[in-house]
Amino acid sequence: MLKCVSCRNKLSYVGYTKNLEKRLFLHNSGKGAKFTRGNSWKVIFKKKFITKKEAMSYEYFLKNDKKRRKQIYNNSK
Repeated sequence: MLKCVSCRNKLSYVGYTKNLEKRLFLHNSGKGAKFTRGNSWKVIFKKKFITKKEAMSYEYFLKNDKKRRKQIYNNSK
């Protein structure tokens, strides 16, 4: 599964996970990726994929397409 999370200061983070609830808990408890520490995150987008390769490919696409990430953020309001 691919996730896009956001916090109140308009930051967004995209990542791959097999367990969304656990990963979000880790981000919010300061034990996730270094970039996510110190903020309260919420899921604004998620998408399931059949293979990890497909998920990682889409993750790469979102990480490199700032317009698409902004569009996801704006649609989550």
